[in-house]
Amino acid sequence: MTRIFTFLFQAPPVEWVRFSCFFVGIFIFILIAEKSRTSLGWAPEVNRKLVHILTGILIFFTPYFFTSSRPLIWMAVIFIIVNAIGIKTGKLKGMHDTARATYGTVFYPLTFLFLVITCWEHHKAVLMLSMLILAISDATAAIVGENIRQPHMYRLGSDKKSFEGSAAMFITSFFIVFVLLPIVGRLDGITISLLRAAWIGWMTAIIATALEAISSRGSDNLSAPIGAAFVLSLMIANPPEANVQWTIGVGLALIVAVLSYSAHFLTASGSLGTFLLAALIFGTGGWIWSVPILTFFIFSSLLSKIGKTHKAQFGLLFEKSSRRDIGQVLANGFFAGVIMLLYNYYPHEIWYVIYLGALAAVTADTWATEIGVFSNASPRLIIGFKSVSPGTSGGITILGTIASVTGAVIIAISGWIIAPRTFNLSIGMPSFWIIVGAGTLASLVDSILGATVQAQYRCPKCAKITEKKRHCDGLSTRHVSGAAWLSNDCVNAFCSLSGAVIAWAGWTSMI
Repeated sequence: MTRIFTFLFQAPPVEWVRFSCFFVGIFIFILIAEKSRTSLGWAPEVNRKLVHILTGILIFFTPYFFTSSRPLIWMAVIFIIVNAIGIKTGKLKGMHDTARATYGTVFYPLTFLFLVITCWEHHKAVLMLSMLILAISDATAAIVGENIRQPHMYRLGSDKKSFEGSAAMFITSFFIVFVLLPIVGRLDGITISLLRAAWIGWMTAIIATALEAISSRGSDNLSAPIGAAFVLSLMIANPPEANVQWTIGVGLALIVAVLSYSAHFLTASGSLGTFLLAALIFGTGGWIWSVPILTFFIFSSLLSKIGKTHKAQFGLLFEKSSRRDIGQVLANGFFAGVIMLLYNYYPHEIWYVIYLGALAAVTADTWATEIGVFSNASPRLIIGFKSVSPGTSGGITILGTIASVTGAVIIAISGWIIAPRTFNLSIGMPSFWIIVGAGTLASLVDSILGATVQAQYRCPKCAKITEKKRHCDGLSTRHVSGAAWLSNDCVNAFCSLSGAVIAWAGWTSMI
């Protein structure tokens, strides 16, 4: 208890005086803004942006006033609670009442809390610039988008965005880093030239803008600044050659996303999601980590286009079409990206085996679905082996099972070819079969979940069981089994996680 108390409260007394001044000052500002809104008749959105910007600017200067992170941690925690209560009760409408349902005011201090914990000791410049991007760039994007007479709108998630707003987000993010990084970098004892600051600013603005574009319900208050912080910390800490790899990786990711969209492999949201995931893996992992996920993506995309006429009859059963959206991209690749990040922070050969296990799982599942529908034999439900209609969740065939194993083998081979040393360390060849087994078993886990707990609906017109919430002529379907929240994307994500866990268990049991 003493250690916990020391960690949470240890700071010079003057720090707590400053904390009180900052805390009271922010609350006074919020109350003034609220009174101004009601007395002057301002729109709640105007007040929200004003509070958003000025609070972020105030936070920007905290490293000049505080030497300890403890008061700032408490400040963030308090405002997380206050803002959550405000949303729940409808109080402080000048902060929370917007044209759409949003949790941005909770994500705002949550982001600050995360950045203080991770950046305060050695990366104050990253904390400051990321919060300023959140405060100014994000608000500028909204202001520009809402005040252009005829903005060019697009929708990637549940929120509408504008190309003009995204351009404003990019430009302001770039200039924040370009102008201020050489100045605030001195707090961390680093010297940044203007040319390097421009390079870092360009790459930071690309990622932050992409994350803002794909966000929904205020999640950009979390994703955009944390994405910016990742790029900043990576490019500031790394030598120029590593930054060249990151830049090339982002460029290759952009090419893959554009070509995939042009080839109708991905929707617009899927293309942007693929760009972000590929930028992470290509830019920080290099070819060793890139080749296996490219193998999954290319083969799975091509398989989805084979036999389109035959597969069209199952289109009304499956929740998603052959063009993958961001939900499918994240379901298949999120855990792979997380595993690669863990390797970067905690290097060990086991992470690569786990990574291949996750990719083998989603590849095996995808191949089983894409090829299994061509089986002449009726599928059997994996639980009870009852004969079911083709396309039914949880249905398996011999052809689909063979395809599943083949897909897992392909991923294991791709990893073996690009990183042969991984298969020669500690346990040798068995790691190959661990990956194959992990992928195959995880695809069976996917089938079991599909047969038992995945949401299933019945169409009121044709009476068919489907994964879709709308079926014939757009009619709403009726939920008949499974958990309503457990969509096909959730099941696929669990499949990926299962492959990673099984690969880890197999690898650790062999050493």
